[in-house]
Amino acid sequence: MKIAKGLTLLALAVASINTGFAAQVAVPTDSSLHVSVDPALNKLLPADIVKRGYIVAGTNPNTPPTTFFKEDNKTLAGREIDVMNAVGERLGIKVQWQDTGGFDNIIPGLKTGRYDVALSNINATQTRLKQVDFISYYNASRLGIIARKDANIAPFTSFDAVCGKQVGAGAGTTQVGRLEEASKACVAAGKQPINVAVFPDRPAGVQAVVSGRVPMFFGPYEGLIWQVSLIKALTMSGEISVNDAPVSVALPKDSALEPAVQAALNSLIKDGSYQKILDHWNIGYGALKESKRNQEIFQ
Repeated sequence: MKIAKGLTLLALAVASINTGFAAQVAVPTDSSLHVSVDPALNKLLPADIVKRGYIVAGTNPNTPPTTFFKEDNKTLAGREIDVMNAVGERLGIKVQWQDTGGFDNIIPGLKTGRYDVALSNINATQTRLKQVDFISYYNASRLGIIARKDANIAPFTSFDAVCGKQVGAGAGTTQVGRLEEASKACVAAGKQPINVAVFPDRPAGVQAVVSGRVPMFFGPYEGLIWQVSLIKALTMSGEISVNDAPVSVALPKDSALEPAVQAALNSLIKDGSYQKILDHWNIGYGALKESKRNQEIFQ
């Protein structure tokens, strides 16, 4: 009897693990803009999504203006929230948001079907495209490197300035790889390599600069300039322009949801709603003229 009871408890435990994806609690959001539904675009939604009644979106809450928790520590807001919620409204379907618990969990979550889409300042890359699909929505070719003001680091626009120095970046981001490549270029030029310090996320890296644990942190310009505006001890020391593919919505490979999401994004671009969202977060300079999908993003 005890064995049977034990097996029953074990079965329940395994079942709870297997159904954990569906049981994850949705996170409330706050949108800065609302849009009307387009009945024609609604018809592009896959039947299973329509039957379920909502799109599951994953994000890794970070810092403004991308995705972050508001003062109540439970409501999500930011560019990614506004963009995807507007896509949902244009398609006439709800978006249910979930916290991925880390940037590194996003692609595995898409591959296992936990999320229908993910928005978390994700750069489209050819390497990532082998695992997930992409629909572009923001030009992120402008990157930044922050430091403490009292470090008196002269402004710079090239990685040459950080050869032989320590620079932090967020785990799983393209910034880590970019610093590693820049470090190789330093060595090839006869200079000291860059000491790349990897942090769990952007807030951890920013705090490390504030506390003096690392002298600099590298990341998306729009996120770091927001931090600089709030934390008086910080300054934007470096502004790096790169030829990156745009930040994109990530989806499982060959997702039937892709045509609807892309069409909704281009509809928002066309009627000006998209620009209003970016301008609300003071990042209108990164607006795209057209949302593209997969390989056409890189052309």
